[in-house]
Amino acid sequence: MTKTILIIGTYDTKDAELRFLESVIVDQGSHVHTMDVSVLHDPRDPTDISKHDVAVAGDSSIADAIALDDENAAMQVMSLGATRLTSTLHQQGEIDGVIILGGSMGTDLALDVCLSLPLGVPKYIVSTIAFSPLLPTERIPADVQMILWAGGLYGLNSICKASLSQAAGAVLGAAKAVQKPDPDKPMIGMTSFGTTVLRYMVELKPALEERGYEVAVFHPTGMGGRAFENLAAEGRFVCVMDFATQEIGNDLYGSPVSAGPERMTAAALNGIPQIVAPGCHDLVDVPGWQPLDTRWASHDVHAHNRLLTAIALSDEERCAVARAHTERLALATNKSAFIMPMQGCNEWDREGAPLHNPRGIQAFADTLRETMPESTRLIELDCHINDAMFTETVLAVFDEWFGS
Repeated sequence: MTKTILIIGTYDTKDAELRFLESVIVDQGSHVHTMDVSVLHDPRDPTDISKHDVAVAGDSSIADAIALDDENAAMQVMSLGATRLTSTLHQQGEIDGVIILGGSMGTDLALDVCLSLPLGVPKYIVSTIAFSPLLPTERIPADVQMILWAGGLYGLNSICKASLSQAAGAVLGAAKAVQKPDPDKPMIGMTSFGTTVLRYMVELKPALEERGYEVAVFHPTGMGGRAFENLAAEGRFVCVMDFATQEIGNDLYGSPVSAGPERMTAAALNGIPQIVAPGCHDLVDVPGWQPLDTRWASHDVHAHNRLLTAIALSDEERCAVARAHTERLALATNKSAFIMPMQGCNEWDREGAPLHNPRGIQAFADTLRETMPESTRLIELDCHINDAMFTETVLAVFDEWFGS
């Protein structure tokens, strides 16, 4: 169970804090590999990877970085070098996890480094801006852990030692306990919301497992959709079943609950067969604890909980969401099918439910027909997405492609 943790930081200004992290990990019977990403000054003692090594890996040198006379530009050189070196260390099996310490500058670098490591590699950031709105969601790795570097901007004290020791123990514990995904087992990536809204996975998951596949179900509320796309881009899935595509509308209408404009593109661009359905396409999620933007004043609203409020889109807005779907489907380079349940796409829009809007569903479906690329098979069903007919159709398409 001896592990090696990569520690990254500016050893010229934060030597005491970084050495404290080292001591906690070593005292637990494991090893450290250290990387200095300083620019201006030298650490008290040498590190395993020097700042000069990092700058060279960033296609530069420390002298050239200093000559830029811009700390942001200089640290981007170091970020590139640190990212490349960390990725290489992981690929060579020399590290089992990484912990990075910094203020806003170090956190900027830390996000790049952690994004270079695949899901399942323990990543920990100790930051003075942890959980801050300064951190754009698209730069936050799906499985990163972060802790506030409380009281630790300069020098050691009992408060910051509490945070640093927790972080060191957490990354080491994760490295010892992690069960990394098995790359050799065929996996299907699926999106869904909870069973009060979408229920198809309850039937589909065991049926697909009986066929010999592992099924990973992602909660597409921004970070979940990003993790789904990242793994698809890595080729982790043999097939995607993207049945909860609400993040497309979220991004289109400016919601912060977004996986970015690349949502629903990774499978298409990487030649992964995809079966798509528009679960919750008619809703845009916004933070429930913020005042509702006046743009939504005339819309039906569903307060899902104190964190999340769902806005029901107008018929015209749904047509724009439909076009956003078909634009992405046009990128497909392998088998592609779109299943449209004509009786509704979430439990709140069933007949008799508060957000039922058959005219809106019809407008969405009409736009799909008009804009669907020839490479994608459109299947319209006279059922609701949570009905048995939907899951049976999904399995029929899957078996046609992969064999029953």
